[in-house]
Amino acid sequence: MELTTFWFLVIAFLWTGYFVLEGFDFGVGALIPVLSRDEDERRQMIATIGPVWDGNEVWLITAVGAMFAAFPAWYSGLLSSLYLPLVMVLAALIVRGVGLEWRGKVQGRERALCDAGIVTGSVLTAFLWGGIFGNLLFGTALATVLGGVFSLAVAVLHGAVFVALKTAGRLRVRARRAALAVAAVALPVAIAVLPALPTAGDGGVGWASHPALWAVSLAAMIALTAGVALIWRRREGWAFAATAAAIVLVTGALFGTLSQAPLPGLTLAEAASGPYTLRVLTWIGLVALPFVLAYQGWTYWVFRKRVTV
Repeated sequence: MELTTFWFLVIAFLWTGYFVLEGFDFGVGALIPVLSRDEDERRQMIATIGPVWDGNEVWLITAVGAMFAAFPAWYSGLLSSLYLPLVMVLAALIVRGVGLEWRGKVQGRERALCDAGIVTGSVLTAFLWGGIFGNLLFGTALATVLGGVFSLAVAVLHGAVFVALKTAGRLRVRARRAALAVAAVALPVAIAVLPALPTAGDGGVGWASHPALWAVSLAAMIALTAGVALIWRRREGWAFAATAAAIVLVTGALFGTLSQAPLPGLTLAEAASGPYTLRVLTWIGLVALPFVLAYQGWTYWVFRKRVTV
């Protein structure tokens, strides 16, 4: 395998991990005013992501850093063409992070402001990522809006399933109901968005030339539908696995399309760094990445139990 292809796959893997893990983070943050009825339940919801949310953001930092080092032309072109929405993502993440860090240290009005920051930052970031990639693939206002609605709806669904998995009592029941309600939006939007993914890219990608992309998009739709059916049957663990699988498959279809042309008129080979840089990056990645994965896995294992008041 060429190092250019290897590093594109590494970057796709990092973005996939970010969307799966931060996806439920964003969903939980967006659902705080919907599911919680008092301060105890708000603390319970935030405690489900408290030990992991900042670690989940490391995936984004690593993905962007890898893009900068391995594909500088892709990195610079992306930031130049989508500067404003990416700055908005950064601002939303800062506001959200401040709210999560400060919430337990303040009272009254200041705590309410922290809650507003968490909700606003979660909703805005989840929407913006879908809009950014929708615009990157299709370049139209409709694709931008549909991409944003789709990513926000899937994140909220993923987050509702996570809350149902990690809590007990009335909050767990409300989270299941919220997941089913959000599915009424997520599934129709998915029907509109997922078949379009394999047709995007430079010059369009058709069924005959890339059937694997169509198969992955169809599998994502099946996984998303399975997640809804499983949460309806109160199988939260399997439902979370299904929604996570749907996000993995959607991201796979997204980067499969981007592999044709990460930016219009730009191939991976043209965007990549020189061979020496890629070789050095490879050695660094082979040493560092296993430690990062082991640490994240250990963290989730330690905090695997349900959160109670």
